[in-house]
Amino acid sequence: MEELLEIPIINDLTMILGSISQSKAAGVVVDFTDPSSVYDNVKQATAFGMKSIVYVPRIKLDTVAALSAFCEKASMGVLVAPTLSIGSILLQQAAISASFHYSNVEIVESRANANDLPSADANQIANNLSNLGQIYNREDPSTDVLARGQVLGDGIRVHSMVLPGLPSSTTVHFSGPGEVYSIKHDITDVKCLMPGLLLAIRKVVRLKNLVYGLEKFI
Repeated sequence: MEELLEIPIINDLTMILGSISQSKAAGVVVDFTDPSSVYDNVKQATAFGMKSIVYVPRIKLDTVAALSAFCEKASMGVLVAPTLSIGSILLQQAAISASFHYSNVEIVESRANANDLPSADANQIANNLSNLGQIYNREDPSTDVLARGQVLGDGIRVHSMVLPGLPSSTTVHFSGPGEVYSIKHDITDVKCLMPGLLLAIRKVVRLKNLVYGLEKFI
């Protein structure tokens, strides 16, 4: 970094939580770890009176349910954010709005590596659209042609392209009689997470329960 910030880096969670809890300023734990450790991390933070932001895209819904019950008993605020990208959230909201007008939809995404495909973004969009009670792509229900992509949820096809150097990109294509409607979001730098993270920190300090999704505050 260009200038020294004198921020301690410690690999003992209990030690750092204890140190921060002694400060008069409000402390917020930001958890960027993995699904297996989220529950214990939130419990430790709660024990020190600190609220948590959980950014773990592959977190399981049963873990979220367990965290929600725990937060309810402890009256402690936690924000679980599948994404912190404002653009990604706006893409998801636009896709939900479009789904009320179109019954044909496919997701095309590109990534620089093949880890965890379909991506968390594609899975989230498919889940959101499937929860609306509509069956998509009724005219092409086949699943035996691999080139047609993987089917998620209620008939939503996902095509994942992987090439080194590609930006992280997600496009949702809708079609109706005589038209195609496409919405796209590109991530070119991890900096895109910072505005969402700052918003999450400002909001979680006022919570007394678990909230799922940063979109609740946008």
